[in-house]
Amino acid sequence: MKNSKVKYEFDVVTLMPEMFLAISKYGVTGRAFKEKIVNLNLWNPREFTTDFHKTIDDKPYGGGPGMLMMAEPLVKSIEAAKVRQDKIGIKSSKVIHMTPRGKLLSHNKVNELLSLKGLIIIASRYEGIDERVNDWIDEEVSIGDYVMSGGELPAMAMMDSIIRQLPGVLNTTESASQDSFVNGLLDYSQYTRPEVFKKNKVPEVLLSGDHEKIRLWRLKESLKLTWKKRPDLLAEKLLTNEETRLLNEIKNEQEQGSI
Repeated sequence: MKNSKVKYEFDVVTLMPEMFLAISKYGVTGRAFKEKIVNLNLWNPREFTTDFHKTIDDKPYGGGPGMLMMAEPLVKSIEAAKVRQDKIGIKSSKVIHMTPRGKLLSHNKVNELLSLKGLIIIASRYEGIDERVNDWIDEEVSIGDYVMSGGELPAMAMMDSIIRQLPGVLNTTESASQDSFVNGLLDYSQYTRPEVFKKNKVPEVLLSGDHEKIRLWRLKESLKLTWKKRPDLLAEKLLTNEETRLLNEIKNEQEQGSI
């Protein structure tokens, strides 16, 4: 039966369960596991093999470099994870394979996964998996257009993004709500002590104590950074009247050479 305090259940299929100590023992996510806000079960496909050597990979039909993860140990791992989640009452979980050919992970996707309350993640290795395993997979997700040695680090990146959004994980509810991408913009520039560092001073507005001026400065800074570094995000965002006005100010200042 599910622990009533646990807000999210992860089941991960991996050949290297030890790697997940990085997310379950340290930092913000480690605290979430310690406080039982989230729970993690690890499934090693080697435990679902039938031969003496616990073989989980083989050469691809038709030839080619490298090895592929075999279908049966993976499918048995997935099915065991599904049974566990079903027993604790999670009916809406998805099976996600971390792979470069998947859809790019975004903040919107994280919010979508957050609503499921449970997730089964396949962190594959070698040259990939037997194509027939895809009959047990709901979705493929990528963290970028590059190749890594395995799916463990991408899986943990996705898990971290989900965990930090859960109530009670961060010290304040504002921390997650003000992250980059939450409102479709990059986060604004931030400063801490000392007030002057190597002749570089903290912007006066942040020392003013005027909350409305600070809010506007931060919004304008977010717009400016997004416009300069990630204009693709602005192209997808429906700007408010206030944001449109501030963005026009930024563009005018750019033309006048003041920024």
